[in-house]
Amino acid sequence: MTTYADPRPGGRDGEVERAEQLADELASRGVHGLVLSWVDTGGINRVKAVPVRRLPSVVQDGAGMSPVFDMFLSNDWIVGSELQGSPDGDLRLVPDLDSVVALVGQPGWAWSSVDRLTQAGEPHPGCSRTLLRRLVTAAAEKGLEFKAAQEIEFVLGRDDVPWPEFAPASTGPGYGMTRLVEQSDFLRDALVALEAEGVPVDQIHPEYAAGQYEVSVGALDPVGAADRSILVRQTLRAVAQQHGVRISFSPLVSAGGVGNGGHVHLSAWRDGVNLHAGGPGRYGLTPEAESFAAGMLEHLPALAAVATPSPVSYLRMQPSHWAGVYAVWGHETRESAIRLVTGTVGTETQGANLEVKAADLAANPYLLLAGLIGAGLSGVAAGGTLPEEVTGDPSRHDEAEAKRLGIRRLPTSLEEALAAFESSALVAETYGELIRDAVLAVRRGELARVDSLDPEAVTTAYRWVY
Repeated sequence: MTTYADPRPGGRDGEVERAEQLADELASRGVHGLVLSWVDTGGINRVKAVPVRRLPSVVQDGAGMSPVFDMFLSNDWIVGSELQGSPDGDLRLVPDLDSVVALVGQPGWAWSSVDRLTQAGEPHPGCSRTLLRRLVTAAAEKGLEFKAAQEIEFVLGRDDVPWPEFAPASTGPGYGMTRLVEQSDFLRDALVALEAEGVPVDQIHPEYAAGQYEVSVGALDPVGAADRSILVRQTLRAVAQQHGVRISFSPLVSAGGVGNGGHVHLSAWRDGVNLHAGGPGRYGLTPEAESFAAGMLEHLPALAAVATPSPVSYLRMQPSHWAGVYAVWGHETRESAIRLVTGTVGTETQGANLEVKAADLAANPYLLLAGLIGAGLSGVAAGGTLPEEVTGDPSRHDEAEAKRLGIRRLPTSLEEALAAFESSALVAETYGELIRDAVLAVRRGELARVDSLDPEAVTTAYRWVY
């Protein structure tokens, strides 16, 4: 459940009283501090924290934080532009009470996502959470709703090696029981913590790369799904620390290896009906669902600067690695950028969805979902149709056959992604001037910082950032 009304100075109707009750409840459970959480342009979870008893006053007046954090790089350097990046100004962080949860991995603490208001009480045009909420609200007014979830892939490293080196904390075979046994206690406690925080876990299992695991969680509305993605990662990090292992969600921790994805599952619904099942189109797609998928597929190159936003992202985006590096779609095809998931027979009406594989956990999930939904809605407005589906590994086709099938490689570098992002009319319409400006400035700043680094040095620079 997510609060979809904009926050306002003094709090929404009845919200201060609700915050007083919630503060009392949390305090009675031994909670002392409240984390106010948002995600910056570079995908870093930034926070302020207040005593839990201050929750009512923070709901009423917000907590102060400079807007300059929209221009932070992942190493905390600050970039500037003509629009932003100066030390001037202030914003107010306003918690969404529907997101407040006591943190099991951090006893004595609770967590809340926030929206950011200007000091004049207006929504900050650079707030990615507000952007996503307003986009989803506008679609709902036209009868269209969405469900979303983000897969969380991560690696566990030993903490007895010199920083910032990486040595896997488990070495058993990919997807193997040995690897689960090696981190059995961590995985058990992760399940316990997430269940206590109200996060339904669909799967938790070893993945392909050394020391790699994945958690898949239940779907929510898009804003709730983005909140949940951040909460799950914070919880896993806390549990990992308790077990004496280092955790990384970086797109790649070792050059030449298989990286961590942040695949997005997204479905569109109208009048309680899943538009990705039961229709007359291919694999049960309704015309509206096909147009939605066609819009996403068309604009994936421009959205790469948001979906795979770090220089290290492009070391992960390699063919034949199930990273979705080609702008194609396919039914259950894990090499395509968009995988149509229809689900088991009898579950299609609830489970059918689109999986966007060309995304990682360096992405700000609010910006990522806003871009995907904005692209999908543009496809609906245009009545778009999907091209021929691609089966198997797209890289097996020669240039002529790839051209015939319409197979396009997504950007192979952050520079290429930025060029597509900057020239996109959809980007300008979806994100607005301030967010677009911040993305361009921050991505260029990241490129400048790694300009002379080789792939191993790039992976080292980002290994423990995300």
